Amino acid sequence: MNAKGKMSVPEGLNEEFYQITADILQSFNKFRPPLDIFLFKEDIGRIASYYKVGERLSKERIEELSGLVQEGLIFVSRADHAVYVKHIAYQLDLVLIDRNLKESEIADIFIEALTMRMTEFFDQPIAAVLEKLWSDLMVLTEYLWDDVHRIKALAKRLHKEHSLAKHSVNSGVLGLAIFIRIKADSFVKKEITRNHFNRLTAGMFLHDLGMTKIPAFIREKPKPLTTDERNKIDKHPLIGYEMLSKLDLKYKEIEACVIEHHERLNGKGYPQKKSGKEITQLGRICAAVDSYCSMITIRPYTEAIEPVKAASMISQDAKYDPEVTKYIQAWALTVKK
Repeated sequence: MNAKGKMSVPEGLNEEFYQITADILQSFNKFRPPLDIFLFKEDIGRIASYYKVGERLSKERIEELSGLVQEGLIFVSRADHAVYVKHIAYQLDLVLIDRNLKESEIADIFIEALTMRMTEFFDQPIAAVLEKLWSDLMVLTEYLWDDVHRIKALAKRLHKEHSLAKHSVNSGVLGLAIFIRIKADSFVKKEITRNHFNRLTAGMFLHDLGMTKIPAFIREKPKPLTTDERNKIDKHPLIGYEMLSKLDLKYKEIEACVIEHHERLNGKGYPQKKSGKEITQLGRICAAVDSYCSMITIRPYTEAIEPVKAASMISQDAKYDPEVTKYIQAWALTVKK
C-alpha cells in the first residue's frame, strides 16, 4: 500500500494491464462495460477475471466495482487496446487524466478520435458539429503544450489510405510536427502564446474546409478531371475562406491555412497567385504538408508513393519552401528507421 492507502501496482503489471481510474470507470456503460475487467487479488498477488463482456453487472456489483477502483485494484487488459482506444476516442479529455496510458497508446487514441471528429464535421460542416471537433483539438493542444515533443508519436501514425478526413488529420499532425521543429527555440523561450498555438492547430486540421462543398464524386473520381471539375476543385480555398465567417472562425492563423495552402513560391499557385514571402509561414507549411500527405496515401486515382521518395521529390520542387521540405525529409527518414 502507498501513503494514500491505495495499492501499489506490482512491477511489470502495467505492461499487460491498464489500472483504471474512477473517471474512466464512470465513462463506461454502468451495467455493461465495453471490455473485460480484472481484479488484482492482493492476498495471492495475481490478476483474476471480475467481469466479462456480455455479462450484466448488478447494482450491488456496480457499487463494489466503484470501491475496488478507488482502492486501485481494478484493471483492463492491454490486449483490449483497440476497444479501449475506440471507447476513449469519444471522451478524449480522459487521456489527460489517465496516467496509466503509454505515450504510444495516447497517440493511437488521438488519431482515432480526431479522425472520427473530422469525419463528422466534414459530413456536416456546421457550428454545432464544429464545437465537438474544436473541443477535441483543444485537448490535443493541451496535451502538446505540456511537452510539444509528444507530437512525434502522433506523426508516426499517419493514415495510409486517403479520405478527406484522414488527409486532414495527416496534414494537421504533420503540419504541427514541422511547425514545432521550425519554432523549437520559440517554444523553449515561451515566445508562442497558447491562443496562437490553438488557432494554428485548428487551421492545419481545417485547411481543406472548402473541399466539403465539392461533390464527393469529383473529389474521389478515379479518372482525370474535366476542365469544369478542375475549376470547381480550384475554388475550394476561397469557398473554405468564406465558410470561416459562418463558423465564427475568423482568426488570421486559420485564414492563412485555408486560403494559402495551394499558393506556391513561384506565384503559380491559387487562388491569389501569391509568391515568395507574400505567403505566410503557416501557408507555406500547409502547402508542402498538404501535397506531401496526398502523395503518401492511396487515392482513388493513384497508388501511394513511399514516404522517403515523396519527401525527396517535394524537397527538390522549387515551388515549396525549402525550410519546410527539409524537415519533411528529415521526418520521413526518421519514420523509416
